[in-house]
Amino acid sequence: MAHSIKDIATVLGAQAFGAVDLLVAAAAEPAAAGPDDLALAMTPAYGPELAKGRARAAIVWPDADWQALGLEAAVIAPRARLAMAGLTQMLDQPLGGNGISPHALVDPTATVPPDAVIGPFSVIGAGAVIGKKAWIADQVSIAEGVEIGAECIIHAGVRLQRGTVIGDRVVLQPNVAIGGDGFSFVTAEPSNVELARDTLGDAPMTAPADPTWHRIHSLGGVRIGDDVEIGANSTVDAGTIRPTRVGQGTKIDNLVQVGHNVMIGDHCLLCAQAGVAGSTVIGDRVVVGGKAGVADNLRLGDDVVLGGGSVVLSNVPGGRVMMGYPATKMQTHVDSYKALRRLPRILRGLGKS
Repeated sequence: MAHSIKDIATVLGAQAFGAVDLLVAAAAEPAAAGPDDLALAMTPAYGPELAKGRARAAIVWPDADWQALGLEAAVIAPRARLAMAGLTQMLDQPLGGNGISPHALVDPTATVPPDAVIGPFSVIGAGAVIGKKAWIADQVSIAEGVEIGAECIIHAGVRLQRGTVIGDRVVLQPNVAIGGDGFSFVTAEPSNVELARDTLGDAPMTAPADPTWHRIHSLGGVRIGDDVEIGANSTVDAGTIRPTRVGQGTKIDNLVQVGHNVMIGDHCLLCAQAGVAGSTVIGDRVVVGGKAGVADNLRLGDDVVLGGGSVVLSNVPGGRVMMGYPATKMQTHVDSYKALRRLPRILRGLGKS
């Protein structure tokens, strides 16, 4: 579907210039853009790339001389990534499907509204409740008693275990697993792990008389707030007694592990390959960088930012930026790194004295 430059600017809350009735059908990088594409040249670095393509219109940075760039029309976007959010939503193709596939298996006691879409080979368990306008792809497994809110998008291969409750407008990318048992086991006598923690490694590690790990069952389920998105192949474990919780507006990337009993606040970001161990409490608007880890039974205050690869081993007060392993305040980490880099030079100097 083609859109006019004027309509695009209106949706983005931006300004349009030039031939505003010009129609474009898709977005493209400047060098690859054709005459029917809207080129994305949102910073000055992309200006020279426009000459390599054939775009007649582009989204450009503030104060850009769009006419000198050879364009017939332009949209001025003061905040490029925010413009990208609106533009990609406008250009995205609507989800397909209509009604319940004859190849889906829906328990007769499940509640499914007439405007929901359920794809082939999906299974909806007994007593499950599906919200209005929910879109469920193929090969999705929804267990007994699961509740899904309105306008949720559940992509292929998602697994929702019993005790899971999901709010409205939640997006689950392919192969998300929610509500699996937490990793919670105990031995009859204190294990080596317990001894190591209690003695800081001073106690000898020996073979116990009974090494059997006894499962602690997960009875608490999971509660997911409104407007949450969870990336492909990520997992959220069920709580032991109380539910694991993910607050509204939180976005979780691919390959993220959220352990049992974890409490995640509102509008957080958890980036790829991050892990949060059991019973940790994370405040609102916290950012957990890629491959960062948070140990169990900790508290992270509101507005904490963890740099990529950080490992948090103690509580973090609100508003702090942390880096490194073990994670420390960002400036402390940078100072320590600089000092470490100086060590070879210092040692060479000591050798000469």
